[in-house]
Amino acid sequence: AYLSMWLTRDTLMHGAACGHFFENYIIAELLKNYAYGHSKAGLTYYRDSNAKEIDVFVEENGMIHPLEIKKSANPDRREVKKYELIDKAGAIRGSGGIVCMCEEVIPIDERNCFIPCNLI
Repeated sequence: AYLSMWLTRDTLMHGAACGHFFENYIIAELLKNYAYGHSKAGLTYYRDSNAKEIDVFVEENGMIHPLEIKKSANPDRREVKKYELIDKAGAIRGSGGIVCMCEEVIPIDERNCFIPCNLI
């Protein structure tokens, strides 16, 4: 952040790139957790030619767990609608959710929930 001229914590937290840095932080934490944990999973992302995007696919035991990452305490729950792309592709979709700055796990529907970033 410093090399990109985001010189203070407050400037970064409220600047135009704060969402990008937050997303990068969450992905780095996921990579560390799977690198040092007992279970192994592949991490990737999805973006198609129509600019539909899913931030993280956690591929584990033949199942895809989709995650969106939002630097908000109350992101739009409609974000999980895009996970239907996985079903249309014929892949097996597991539980997923939106990693955000909420205080506790909050169900969105039967397969997805808001996930506090401090649990990652």
